Amino acid sequence: MRVVPAVDIRGGRCVNLVQGDYDQETVFGEDPVAQAITWHEQGAEMVHIVDLDGARKGELCVLAEVLQMSAIRIPVEVGGGIRTTCDLDMAFQAGAARAILGTAAFRNPGFLKAAVETYPGLVAVGIDARDGKVSLSAWMEDTDEDAISFAKKVEDTGACRIIYTDIMSDGMMRGPNIEATQAVARAVNIPVTVSGGVSSLEDIRNVRSIASDGVDEIIVGRALYVGAFTLPEAIEAAREGP
Repeated sequence: MRVVPAVDIRGGRCVNLVQGDYDQETVFGEDPVAQAITWHEQGAEMVHIVDLDGARKGELCVLAEVLQMSAIRIPVEVGGGIRTTCDLDMAFQAGAARAILGTAAFRNPGFLKAAVETYPGLVAVGIDARDGKVSLSAWMEDTDEDAISFAKKVEDTGACRIIYTDIMSDGMMRGPNIEATQAVARAVNIPVTVSGGVSSLEDIRNVRSIASDGVDEIIVGRALYVGAFTLPEAIEAAREGP
């Protein structure tokens, strides 16, 4: 299982939110690029970039940072605010290794289908769920769509993976929602990344227990920033035997 450290960017700084609440922000650094370099030097194979400003505005806002990271050969996946073909093209032109569609994938299945046809194997879909229902637009808009039913639609369009975030777990340091993630993973045949709530090495080991269901990545954010464990320790925990 691969550990993917997160770099959430807002106002040009490296931050973390609690349950996606922009009023509950903690600033962990002034230089997101430097933070990505640190994670890469500590063993990260991929860095998860969240464009918090873009998610709210509906347009990609972190192109400069992505370009800098790609220039020094740090593989990054980028999500937040990619709502148009232009945004998608610019993300890949800046050097993103993977693009994550969320709101646009839900609202415009045709856009998602065109995206995966243009960039096969490089477009993932972020499914952010509150109480099992899909949430959109930086988690400010809830829907009646069940996360599992949406996951099946995502698979049918040809997306390369699903990044599943349980909103109520995100930033809470209480452990990820393994049951919900497992249910999504079992419903589809594409890989699933779990995101939100990881607080300890034991959480990582617990997630590893559902690897056979198709969960092969885990995104870690706040726990790394507050020193609950180190990235090398997390990587080792994810690689331990059954």
